[in-house]
Amino acid sequence: MKQNLGFIGMRALTLLLLSGIALCAQSDPLSKARDLYEHTDYRGSLILLIHSELSSVQAYQLEGQDHFMLGEYKKASEAFERAWGLDPSSSTCALWLGRSYGRRAEISSPFTASRYASKARAYFEKAVALDPNNQDALSDLFHYYLEAPGFLGGGYDKAERIAAQIARRNPAQGHLAQAELADRRKQVDTAEEQLRRAVQEAPRQVARLLDLARYLARHGQISESEKTFDQAAQLAPGSPRVTFARAQTYVEQRRNLEQARALLEQYLQSDLTPDDPSRGEAEKLLKEARGA
Repeated sequence: MKQNLGFIGMRALTLLLLSGIALCAQSDPLSKARDLYEHTDYRGSLILLIHSELSSVQAYQLEGQDHFMLGEYKKASEAFERAWGLDPSSSTCALWLGRSYGRRAEISSPFTASRYASKARAYFEKAVALDPNNQDALSDLFHYYLEAPGFLGGGYDKAERIAAQIARRNPAQGHLAQAELADRRKQVDTAEEQLRRAVQEAPRQVARLLDLARYLARHGQISESEKTFDQAAQLAPGSPRVTFARAQTYVEQRRNLEQARALLEQYLQSDLTPDDPSRGEAEKLLKEARGA
């Protein structure tokens, strides 16, 4: 009996210790704030960070991401600058600074847009220089070169060089970059071929099927586009990303609007992540689908 009581006592002590560890994890404000962010509660995450008065690189970076997702790009860049000041070797900090200044360039006056755009380019280039394997940084730098005019440091030749870097590290993503570049150059057949090669390279990646489906729809190949959307839906049943992409295509082309509305309403009820299109984007599309 004494041995049994000892065993029960040890078991109770173990459970108590495990409960204590769980409680400590829950009481960690940075972990809790990060969890809120991952569940797209950006305002809740931000409030927790501010009230906790954390001053680490990780806290400032998460604060910046919260502001960014809320569309508060000036505050985002300020938070990322604080994080960058503590760790100027961080490729991730440089990437988010580039994104923040890029958005500020998009919404600012002509007098400040070029300055913010130049900062965005410089930070994207810095992010790649600090970590040449940072796929997000390579992608964002590629898109900057693809979209920015020459006087702001953009250019198709520069984009092509980055596309080659992407391909060496991620062949499917490299084909996607080549497709986007070919599309800008009005090389329709080449763009479609590259998108198909991306699907062949990564047949289990839903995003590659969605890229192809949307491209086919834009170029009048509606039947094949629908089959490709169906293939994506079968590969990832209930995926919010598939739902949004299909609805977006319908709204852009002003067809199947009733189905688009149903898809968007479904999307707004989904559990989203920061990698998914925002609820704000979906609500805007839904208004378009309703003719508002």
